[in-house]
Amino acid sequence: MTEIFPIRSRSLAESRPGDDLTSEILFPPDRVGVMAVLNLTPDSFSDGGAFFDSSGGVRQKALHDATQGFREARVDLIDVGGESTRPGAVAVTASEEILRVEGTIACLVEEGDIPVSIDTQKAEVARRAIRAGARVINDVSGLVTDPELADVAAETGAVLILGHMRGTPATMQESPRFEDTLEEVACEIEASVDRARSAGVSTARLIIDPGIGFGKRLEDNLQLIAGAGWLRGRLGLPVLLGPSRKAFIGELTGDPVEDRDLATQSVCAVAAFAGADAVRVHDARGARRAVTLGRALRDARRKDRA
Repeated sequence: MTEIFPIRSRSLAESRPGDDLTSEILFPPDRVGVMAVLNLTPDSFSDGGAFFDSSGGVRQKALHDATQGFREARVDLIDVGGESTRPGAVAVTASEEILRVEGTIACLVEEGDIPVSIDTQKAEVARRAIRAGARVINDVSGLVTDPELADVAAETGAVLILGHMRGTPATMQESPRFEDTLEEVACEIEASVDRARSAGVSTARLIIDPGIGFGKRLEDNLQLIAGAGWLRGRLGLPVLLGPSRKAFIGELTGDPVEDRDLATQSVCAVAAFAGADAVRVHDARGARRAVTLGRALRDARRKDRA
């Protein structure tokens, strides 16, 4: 794959004076945050190949247009991924993942106006991404795939997003089963939180993600979205939800993946109303409107009649 961006190493210690990327600074408690998806992959379920040309190089104009849209949508975080985690996806090597993401992260950080996260399950990839300027690690496996990710977060001071997934992307949808979805997911995320804390990651730098679409049935996904506030209360940490264009939406609406943004916005509004702190989406502008409305309705709800 052609590398088109220069690599400028920049650690968290070199961030601007006053930077304090605790989870609450990243996703402020007075509004619902928006995390924008930027997949530098040829095979992601929704946007695979969107940023690559025929030679395998990154399309600079497509990348520029996407990031400009993120600015206009006032996103809080750009989540850069170099390995697809769609159901059935096959893992790639750390070196291939690094080649896909490192230069782009450096380019985004050079512009400096939106924090960048690295969506990876590999400690080696996270280290290189943070050296390039990423300040958040998004691990969909919740430290199951590579527990050393916790050490990377602790050593660098990165915010760590702990996802939930049973199995791997290649196997997670084969036969998912839960008896008590909310409680089981909460317990398994709690184990991930304990691993992170044991490695030295501060509570203030942890965010949880119940893994919508990651080894879940339709009913599991719906319960987790509706139960976002319950999960926050149960675990005492900010909750990020990633419903964007997922298969459960298609199950309900019949829409193909390319036509699921409107339904995704509806889910984001409900998630914000239910108590989610942030959403991870492809259509950031639509999601910003949706979570603004959902949060306003949540704030308007009388607690004595909830």
